[in-house]
Amino acid sequence: MEKIIIFDTTLRDGEQAPGASLNQKEKLEIAHQLVHVGVDIIEAGFPVSSKGDFESVRLVASKVKGATICGLARCLKKDIDAAYQAIKIAKSNCRIHIFLATSKIHMKYKLKKTEDEVLKLAIEAVRYAKSKTKDVEFSAEDATRSEREFLYRIIERAIDEGATTVNIPDTVGYSDPEEFGSLISDIKNNVSNIDKAVISVHCHNDLGLAVANSLAAIKNGARQVECTINGIGERAGNASMEELVMAIKTRHDIFSGVDSSINTKELYKTSRLVSRLTGFVVAPNKAIVGLNAFRHESGIHQDGVLKEKQTYEIIKPQDVGFMESGIVLGKHSGRHAFSARLQSLGVKLPQNKLDNAFEKFKALADKKKTVYDEDLFSIVEEEIKVTPKVWQLIEFKVSSGTGMAPQAAIKLKSKGKIHTAISSGDGPVDACYKAIEKIIRIKAKLLDYHIDSVTSGKDALGEVNVKISAKNKSVIGRTASTDIIEASVKAYIEAINKIAAK
Repeated sequence: MEKIIIFDTTLRDGEQAPGASLNQKEKLEIAHQLVHVGVDIIEAGFPVSSKGDFESVRLVASKVKGATICGLARCLKKDIDAAYQAIKIAKSNCRIHIFLATSKIHMKYKLKKTEDEVLKLAIEAVRYAKSKTKDVEFSAEDATRSEREFLYRIIERAIDEGATTVNIPDTVGYSDPEEFGSLISDIKNNVSNIDKAVISVHCHNDLGLAVANSLAAIKNGARQVECTINGIGERAGNASMEELVMAIKTRHDIFSGVDSSINTKELYKTSRLVSRLTGFVVAPNKAIVGLNAFRHESGIHQDGVLKEKQTYEIIKPQDVGFMESGIVLGKHSGRHAFSARLQSLGVKLPQNKLDNAFEKFKALADKKKTVYDEDLFSIVEEEIKVTPKVWQLIEFKVSSGTGMAPQAAIKLKSKGKIHTAISSGDGPVDACYKAIEKIIRIKAKLLDYHIDSVTSGKDALGEVNVKISAKNKSVIGRTASTDIIEASVKAYIEAINKIAAK
């Protein structure tokens, strides 16, 4: 059985998704979970791009054990030096990933260099990176639109200089599975020293084919796949790690000779974590980790599943981290049952946070007949947030109705002092936000606001996501409650606290 190396770039390419922004603690939290799920290589960032990114990569390299930590660099000495300085603390478990465009359109318009000049740059960069660390990956950016003969030549020279992995990116999501599989096969057959390196692929989803192209590459000899949790990334995103892994696992008849080291039972939990920290909600119809992935509405489907699950379920929900039964606890459940349920979900909290979570559970159970696993995840997420509480909500009151202007009264606490304000608005949420602005005296622009139901039913938790910009910063706030006005207010205050902290 050959291993498919899972190279996760959630912290680098994933964070490049428009609107995504992770601080150092959040990146570290995701990195620890990536190790827990079984990722082989974590691309922690692009160290030369900013001081913050450099520090984040160095933090991950110093704190995270159990995976190779990788830093991205252009074919420039300053980039390679920055990458090495950020990852070197990981010692033998560090990789420098260098990239250089090889397509005619990129060489002509972006690099303004000839093929020979680009080849020379690649040779020198790989050689220099190799002097820093034994694990060097070379990427031929925009490989799918590159001239084949030049691509073979630059890959061969990169391997000659010590590249241990050669990456073939579909940088703009241009290729289709048959074409991409053929490219990988041709590289294997036309690069004389290809047996000395691992072939990697990095596919983008501009045409919705990132996962399909990656699987086609595996069939033709690729043994490393670069992907992200939930498929987030630049533009339309990257290949989704959970989809790739489950396709290989589910279709062993096609992928009989390969496997990955991913613990698939951690996929849903990992998806939730990345969604919470980036503010990107997972679509309910998302394959593998969407809330509707294992729900059956059609009577014909329901009848079939009740008789034999495999009639309409090709994956067991519990194999990716969903529980067999969604209904778990109620208002009569005790602390021990609550703690045991969290443990079965793979959640560990220190005693003080466990106590707080239990109190929130009891409060929620008084409002809801039943509490679901998704509700528990929302409660726990509240406890593990690292946002400083500069402002705390004490009380809010809203009056609204037909023929009257909505009005809100807000009471906040900061540094031991109570502040109050009253404001009207276009709606109850707008009135609350304007009252908050009066207190905090920060003019914020609301960029995005949306509500999602965590579970089903009239008593479901409503999860509110807000994105605001203020003081040249853009941040996300996210909170859940059975009262959507309360959730809206708390999400806005969380975002404001992030602005205040920065």
